[in-house]
Amino acid sequence: MAKQRLHLTFPERLVQEPVIYNLGKQFEIVTNIRRANVEEKFGWVILEVEASEPALSAGVRYLEERGVQVDRIDGDVVEG
Repeated sequence: MAKQRLHLTFPERLVQEPVIYNLGKQFEIVTNIRRANVEEKFGWVILEVEASEPALSAGVRYLEERGVQVDRIDGDVVEG
């Protein structure tokens, strides 16, 4: 299993959609929201993800195709 920490930025049109739920459900990715700020017009989430490498790659592709800006955060995923 691989782990990554992602910084996701959501445009206004996706704020009300269950994008993180769908990510976990469709790609069998374990998600852990570490921090988040969701407002009416935008949102961001620091998300830890764990899955096989192929599942993580497919999941990140899914997010980007939906219009989510995905930035990988380097470092230990256990640290705050």
